[in-house]
Amino acid sequence: MRNFRTLEIWKNGIELVKQVYVLSQQLPSEEKFGLRSQVTRAAVSIPSNIAEGCSRNSDIEFKRFLEIAMGSLFEVETQLIISQELEFIPEENLKVIFELIHKEARMINSLISKIKNS
Repeated sequence: MRNFRTLEIWKNGIELVKQVYVLSQQLPSEEKFGLRSQVTRAAVSIPSNIAEGCSRNSDIEFKRFLEIAMGSLFEVETQLIISQELEFIPEENLKVIFELIHKEARMINSLISKIKNS
């Protein structure tokens, strides 16, 4: 069993969640049960799946949870793009979070590749 709290990939995921919650406050109040709910749940899913994968006994299972985390990451990115396209959140407010998203994607992809090659 891995200690997820020591993984940079998990720590980055937590930072991403915090940033998503801050940004989601910019969404209109009528989006509380729509886009805001979707994007925050997807963001929380990223480090949660990394942590859950760490509890698994095999690398194959861990890799599966990393792939789920990657799917959630892409969901967050898509939902933030939609927020930008609908002019709910200005593009300049999304630059930092998109950098975090791309960093997390590289980290997840790298760990998946490492597991595949071991």
